[in-house]
Amino acid sequence: MSGVVLDFVAPPPGLAPHTGFELSPLAGAAGLFALRAIQDAELRLFLVDPSLVASQGAPYAPVLSDEQTTALGLTAPEEALVLVVANPGPEGVHVNLLAPVVVNTTTGMAAQVILEGQDLPVRAALR
Repeated sequence: MSGVVLDFVAPPPGLAPHTGFELSPLAGAAGLFALRAIQDAELRLFLVDPSLVASQGAPYAPVLSDEQTTALGLTAPEEALVLVVANPGPEGVHVNLLAPVVVNTTTGMAAQVILEGQDLPVRAALR
């Protein structure tokens, strides 16, 4: 898969004023993606397929609010690609399961959402 252009409904936290991004898989790293601002390639986040996150019990299954679903134009669950932001640090790589990036795979609309009322960690270790 080559890069896909995404249009965020609002700038991701810390990346304002940018809303146009390219999502590209990283070669040789299954489930790892780079998200780069189209107007400033220096601005980048690494996103991870949440199935790579160490689970403690049930699989990662975030529930979006009606507002979030509407903002992204999602009409069916299979239209949503859910990725989580990876944060490398001295204790390894952690991901934020409480604020995933959700992409409408049909339209390219995207948002980093905060999952309300869900008991999910902000720092979960990768397997």
